[in-house]
Amino acid sequence: MKSAFANAGLVYSTETGRMCPACRQPKANCVCKSSPVAPKGDGVVRVSRETKGRAGKGVTLIKGLALEPVELNDLAKLLKTACGSGGTVKNGVIEVQGDHVLRIMDELKAKGFSVKRAGG
Repeated sequence: MKSAFANAGLVYSTETGRMCPACRQPKANCVCKSSPVAPKGDGVVRVSRETKGRAGKGVTLIKGLALEPVELNDLAKLLKTACGSGGTVKNGVIEVQGDHVLRIMDELKAKGFSVKRAGG
């Protein structure tokens, strides 16, 4: 019979501080975080407009981009510049302030992405 602590890993050491439970290395030397997994998508980028939770202000959402975080930030900067507005990248989704669905779709098509309009 297995002990309840069989899968428990070292989480803190007085010598090195906090430990990563997955790779059992100090948090500063963790090898888990150094190799992030690229997001998977179906190859179709979906562009939609949303106002929910934003006090009635509309934002354009770009989802389904299977890019690394650095490439995603570069693309977000390009799209924000093309639209002349602000925005951010959250959880692999680019948010551009305002209703710029058609302009963003044209920019993404010019970059070679397969684009669909999502939502109503």
